[in-house]
Amino acid sequence: SSLLDLMAWDATDQIDLIKQPLLMIAGGKADSGYMTDDAFAKATGATDKALFKIDGATHIETYWVPKYVNEIEGKLASFYKGNL
Repeated sequence: SSLLDLMAWDATDQIDLIKQPLLMIAGGKADSGYMTDDAFAKATGATDKALFKIDGATHIETYWVPKYVNEIEGKLASFYKGNL
């Protein structure tokens, strides 16, 4: 509704309400990595939570660099297999 509302909004404000398995993925060199670490720490209600950091990857590279995408696909497949 406004820039001020957007600036004050915290996506992790109620992350502790997640009661399902949680996999968070971040590039090891991502500028936004601190936000992932913060969100992961706040997700206290999640069962079987895991944080997967991709060594050497920036945030954007996790979307298109084949090496990183393959790592992510493998992690997602094993996480889903164990939790679905």
